Amino acid sequence: MIAVLLAAFPILLILALMLGWHWNSARAGVAGWLAGLIIAGLAFGANAPLLAWAHVRATFLAGTVLFIIWGALLFYRVTEAAGAVQAMSEVLTRISPHRAFQALLLAWGFASFLQSVGGYGVPVAVVAPLLAGIGFPPLASFVMASVGHTWAISFGSLGASFKTLQGVTNVPSAELALWSAFLLGVLCLITGAASLWIAGGKTALRQGGAPMLLMGIAMAGGQWLTVRAGEYEIAAMIGALAGLLVGVGWAILQKRPTLPAHSGALLRKALLPYLLLLILIFAARVEGIKAGLEIVPPLVEPEHPALTTSSGWTVPDVQENRISLLSHTGALLLYASLLTWLYGRRRGEIAKGQGRQVWRKVTRSALTPTLSIVAMMALATTMEYAGMIDLLARGLARAAGGLFPLVSPFIGALGAFITGSNTNANALFGTLQRDTALALKLAAPLILAAQTVGGGIGSTFAPAKVALGCSTVGLEAQESDAMRALLKYQLLALGVIAALTFGLSRLTLLAAP
Repeated sequence: MIAVLLAAFPILLILALMLGWHWNSARAGVAGWLAGLIIAGLAFGANAPLLAWAHVRATFLAGTVLFIIWGALLFYRVTEAAGAVQAMSEVLTRISPHRAFQALLLAWGFASFLQSVGGYGVPVAVVAPLLAGIGFPPLASFVMASVGHTWAISFGSLGASFKTLQGVTNVPSAELALWSAFLLGVLCLITGAASLWIAGGKTALRQGGAPMLLMGIAMAGGQWLTVRAGEYEIAAMIGALAGLLVGVGWAILQKRPTLPAHSGALLRKALLPYLLLLILIFAARVEGIKAGLEIVPPLVEPEHPALTTSSGWTVPDVQENRISLLSHTGALLLYASLLTWLYGRRRGEIAKGQGRQVWRKVTRSALTPTLSIVAMMALATTMEYAGMIDLLARGLARAAGGLFPLVSPFIGALGAFITGSNTNANALFGTLQRDTALALKLAAPLILAAQTVGGGIGSTFAPAKVALGCSTVGLEAQESDAMRALLKYQLLALGVIAALTFGLSRLTLLAAP
């Protein structure tokens, strides 16, 4: 019991410092990292070579994420300079005057689409400023963007999280995918309703309830049907696109949008940067282009020897980390930023000399997220290499016993909170969830689906993600308030998924021969 509490202490310390003492994620992350180092060395027998290799891995993991974050912040600042944010605001206002419906289209539909093709913080970094640009308060903009795309995380990033979970557990893809799609369909409706509530409470729910249900059915149904067809990489994308199309169709049927005479130029300015980004993302998946982008050798994480703590914990095998300098998502964001910049300069929409101003805004916004991510990655790998994460998860599983299905989504959320990524959480806890489910004679695909859905929810309130989202809407000094506001909705979503998982596990037990 004492060992479990010690393993949990760095995480509890970060939460206490952020939520209780209003520290930002960077300061709290550094404090948690230092506490984790001390505990790993004194209580878990982590020696100097093991800790050194843990930090080598943390460097590569942080580099992978920071490449995307700096690219996303640059992309946002360039689109802002080019007038795309203001143009998007005007287009949405013209499509529908109701703020509730505008929130659905942006925070739920557009953010989910960005998650399906990019992910890793891009939806919040891009959409939260757009919401603030059309008049929503910065805090509400951050929370809406964070909550809205949650349902698209597990099959988002072209299926990265799902493929990782299936790969580490070897559970049949079809059954795992269908359980995941079912739970995510429920989560989709929850996030849609939450987006409306954040946008305007009961009034927004009344105004947007009908289109929310239609969009939700299209999103959840589109993802489900795509999963049934075995196309896991594009399941979230198809769902998000279906929802956006239904939403726009609803607006047109309700009232023909009144577009100004310069509507063509307005749409071009609003959509061009995002179209360029999407074209680049899709092009990079084409084998010939992808091979061309691999001309420059990637940075590869060095392999380390077998590592064992003095207490007997052996570091499990991990997939090598590679950072492709030309085809990485961060590089694609950089290309989209450059193309948008060149086009804006050519048309005179970006003034000469704005480059320095844009870069100052990027560096100022990126400082806190960068420090936070480095600290949290260092803590995550320290805890992983010392066996602290495994011990913590197994302690939770043992304490839950027959109620394990209730705990399963929270284990996924814990892993994502520590690492900032649902993909990493699935790699950390996938086999633990599978083995525990089999030992308790539970349906392993259902429990693993709860793992990845919980991980998706947990990744949205990871300190690194909170720091990134806050930096784009000027909430750097209010990260603790932002996390508290976000937790209110995401813990409720976790509770619903946990209860649903428990109920379904009882049904599967009764149905078993």
